[in-house]
Amino acid sequence: MASVHPNARPHDRGLIHRNVRLTSRYVVISNDLAQHPDLTVPAVGLAVIIQSLPAGTPVGIKALAARTKGLSEVRIAAALRELEAAGFLSRTRERLADGRFIPRTISYNRPGAEPRAVRETPETRQAPEAAREAQEKPPAPEALDPRPVPRAATPSPTPAPAAPPMTTPAPPILAPTTTPPPPTPRPTSPAHTAAPLALAPTPSPPAPSPLPERHLPAAALLAALRVREPRLLLSERDVRRLAPGVTEWLERGAHPEAVSRTLRAAIPHDLAHPAGLLAHRLAALMPPPLPAGPVAPPPPDPFQNCDDCDRAFRAPEPGLCGGCRASAAA
Repeated sequence: MASVHPNARPHDRGLIHRNVRLTSRYVVISNDLAQHPDLTVPAVGLAVIIQSLPAGTPVGIKALAARTKGLSEVRIAAALRELEAAGFLSRTRERLADGRFIPRTISYNRPGAEPRAVRETPETRQAPEAAREAQEKPPAPEALDPRPVPRAATPSPTPAPAAPPMTTPAPPILAPTTTPPPPTPRPTSPAHTAAPLALAPTPSPPAPSPLPERHLPAAALLAALRVREPRLLLSERDVRRLAPGVTEWLERGAHPEAVSRTLRAAIPHDLAHPAGLLAHRLAALMPPPLPAGPVAPPPPDPFQNCDDCDRAFRAPEPGLCGGCRASAAA
């Protein structure tokens, strides 16, 4: 093994960087992440991948598993939990206006840092430019040599000849004007007197049309839900919107108590929109219609008397009984 010279510089024995200046397709990673003592190598690598992706890219577990090789979904989930514990990642759920929830992932290049950019004021923008111009501008001659420099005598200016005095023309004589008298106001009748302007009253919203009579039992059932479950407090508009669905349940043979029990079952603790939950249950748990009743059998044929033996038998028309027809056929 070759011996190392004792006077060799320390960095010659370790890592040597051969870097070039990057102008595109690069991402800045802080040493807080790259050299974090508590993060595993898969967690650091996954954080680098997430920070290099543009905003709006899906970063779910399945999406990251498709981008990485050698990492299972279980290992990716564990790495994401490490990044959340270290403050480099935040995963939440955001509720949209229509009631749906979407995942929201925020990546931090430095935990606890303020993400807002520093606003640049006009004074801070002009200060570096003024300092740079002061350095590039050559100094004045007086600043280089403090001794006074004699100046050549300049000839005194020759006074200009005096201008002749200006005469102001006399103003023209105007004929006297007479101011016309103001017009005499015409008397106005009380009918033509302008009435003071009055603000038009704000029209009240139109009253909702009454529910059809067939929906009244359903509306009463919906309004009574809050008696047993206070979280199912519905507005009048929600009751009118959900009443047709409850009516369809009742018309399909569902008992009102069964409908109320189904709508009140397993209510979430953080329920924010009870009308949306009830609309989903009314549509998803709709019972099937009851089967049709049994078909009534046809009425029996009337009794007839046999023309030969005078025995009674059922037949649509008079004639011979079955025994007499067989004897006649033989």
